[in-house]
Amino acid sequence: MENNFMKDIDALPGERWFPKETTIANDMKELWGDWGVSSEVDTLRDVIMRRPGKEIENFDWNAARFKAPINPDKFRTQHDNLAQVYKTHGVNVHYIEKQREDRPNALFCRDLLLMTPEGAIVTRPAMEARRGEERYMAQALADIGVPIIRTVCGDATFEGAMGLWIDRHTIVLATGVRTNRSGYEMVEYELRRMGVSEIIHMQIPYGHAHIDGLLNMASNDVAMIHASQVPYDVCDALKKKGIKLLECPSRIEAKETLAINFVAIEPGLIVMPEGNPRSQELLENNGIKVITVDYSEVLKGYGAMHCCTAFLKRG
Repeated sequence: MENNFMKDIDALPGERWFPKETTIANDMKELWGDWGVSSEVDTLRDVIMRRPGKEIENFDWNAARFKAPINPDKFRTQHDNLAQVYKTHGVNVHYIEKQREDRPNALFCRDLLLMTPEGAIVTRPAMEARRGEERYMAQALADIGVPIIRTVCGDATFEGAMGLWIDRHTIVLATGVRTNRSGYEMVEYELRRMGVSEIIHMQIPYGHAHIDGLLNMASNDVAMIHASQVPYDVCDALKKKGIKLLECPSRIEAKETLAINFVAIEPGLIVMPEGNPRSQELLENNGIKVITVDYSEVLKGYGAMHCCTAFLKRG
């Protein structure tokens, strides 16, 4: 009799590739490297900087928003001296080797990324004179193995110095001339997704650029502020966390010689621009050890230590 049944065919097999159910933070050391930041003061391990190159030679200092012409050799030497302080304290200094030759502000690397526990958020600078620098930050991060978890895009603007970590679950996040609402919301979304539960909004006053000229952490429980320029709600939130607020005693030191724009190498040890004696004394009287570096030439670009240093690993 003729067989009217179709020949049996084996069923297609089911899934054989099952996901590894870990977070990128869990995978970081094994797959990427030892990266991550959720503090301004935990022991500094890795930074990325841009040693000034051809971009600081023969540029229009006024168009670049510098306060005066610079001496390129002195400018580079002062930047090198800061990097040497880091190296002396065991910090690995990585460099952005390539950059546009028409971007003299590119040494201010803090603006080009916000580092998180999961990796880097690459920013989108607001100023036309800086737009495009972020491309080379992204390239340098990829080269050394830092995961990029977000790139600010669309009409959004955001610069890294508009974020100031307080602890793993708390950050001060600002809007102002360098960050619009779209940029703020993009970054806020990523931070909340990774477990940052308290985002303290700070409005940067007209005439100022970033948080780190107005507020900075010197240790886990000591901050320095430009008192008349930091909103009450921000100060109140920090005080309720047990943080002692030191008011910068000199308007000149706050605005001109950038006393607040320091970098903590570890809790209670900072490097700050030379020439801020009143602020240095106040910090030291409150238990903060201070290293000073002559940064007078770099200050002509309205930036100091914190502006020049993008953190990649703390703690």
